[in-house]
Amino acid sequence: MIILFVLMFSATLYAQKYHPTWESIDSRPVPQWFEDVKFGIFIHWGVYSVPAWAPANADIGVYAKYAEWYWWRINEKSDAGKLFRDYHNKMYGENFFYQDFARDFNAKHFDPAHWADVFKKAGAKYVVLTSKHHEGFTLWPSEQSWNWNSVDIGPHRDLCGDLTNAVKDAGLHMGFYYSLYEWYNPLYKNNLEKYVDDHMIPQMKDLVTRYKPDIVWTDGEWDHPSEKWKSTEFLAWLYNESPVKETVCVNDRWGKETRSKHGGYFTTEYDMVHENTGVGEVERPWEECRGIGTSFGYNQIEDLGNYMSSDALVDMLIEKVAAGGNLLLDIGPTADGRIPVIQQQRLLDIGSWLDVYGESIYGTRKWEGSKRNKIESVFFTKKGNDLYVLCTKFPEKPILIEGINGAENVKMMGLDKSVKIKKSGGKITIYPPEISPAKNLSQYAWVFKIINVK
Repeated sequence: MIILFVLMFSATLYAQKYHPTWESIDSRPVPQWFEDVKFGIFIHWGVYSVPAWAPANADIGVYAKYAEWYWWRINEKSDAGKLFRDYHNKMYGENFFYQDFARDFNAKHFDPAHWADVFKKAGAKYVVLTSKHHEGFTLWPSEQSWNWNSVDIGPHRDLCGDLTNAVKDAGLHMGFYYSLYEWYNPLYKNNLEKYVDDHMIPQMKDLVTRYKPDIVWTDGEWDHPSEKWKSTEFLAWLYNESPVKETVCVNDRWGKETRSKHGGYFTTEYDMVHENTGVGEVERPWEECRGIGTSFGYNQIEDLGNYMSSDALVDMLIEKVAAGGNLLLDIGPTADGRIPVIQQQRLLDIGSWLDVYGESIYGTRKWEGSKRNKIESVFFTKKGNDLYVLCTKFPEKPILIEGINGAENVKMMGLDKSVKIKKSGGKITIYPPEISPAKNLSQYAWVFKIINVK
């Protein structure tokens, strides 16, 4: 019996491939599928979608324009807080509680199959839904959020489950955003350890075991170091025991010290890591997330001037992918479950471009030769032995690229026409063809494919 116990104990230890330390957790590679997909859709949807307001045109900084922070801002003593509070008092009255918005978060027009169809036509390969934002309201019947979830009140519907089924049926990867902290949860405010042990970790494990997501995208980590959140303990469970242990991807928001240092892939938000610009030169996969406009959650007062154009969005996708990253582009649905038409239009424009040029995006990697080829409005991606030259403005003069040998041929993607080139001493010059409006397949960006580069 003793020998049997020792053998069983040893087998258990051996099975625990990853241990609850950052050294061990960080040693797990990010699954390759994440680096291949390149373009995803973020969805911020919750009770904040009812007031759906933030001062989009005020000079108050990027973060203060987030409509999903409405509850926090109306209680905040700051210039931004005053703008939110004045609006709230004028529209709803000083005695109207934020919790009362929940009854109007009804999702009555929510059609998950339609959403998934829009995402697929946009060319997105993965989706990340806010299962719970900082307000603590969950979009699934969480036992830990009794009477503050989408089944008990509001829609009376498992929004996480319904969208997961539709997204996976469409052949896309499905993931969940999850806020570690909750602004006004009494347990969080008074007993952090009990909140983590009895509320947060059980809730996260429930989300994973119910829906088997491909991504766990945490946020709201900045109040405490990862040790207090018991992040490595959860991640060890996720990587060793969970039903998605082989395929799941996670981000880097697991404690106040972890962004761009620990976790899975690294993240930027409106190009920032907290207050610093970009992730810098990193070996890990990374991802930029941002809204089409100034907010993640739906902001009903945003107008055309607050939204990025389709041209700018395609350019941004190219820029992030050429730098080795992914783009997670956010939409903010309305409280009744509609994707605003202007957001759909932007997504479908991106999808139309990807229909022609997606080969230069999906499955590609950063080309190291881009460091010595700094050309205005020209970016590079690489896949196997092929090099893609992505031009965000139609080139009006020849493109000279250094550090290229053995190129067999150059094609202009989407155009059945030969491209004139000149090769000399490890350099290649591409002479852009003349294109009539009738044969121009893009309004946004154009791609040359250099075949068999060495």
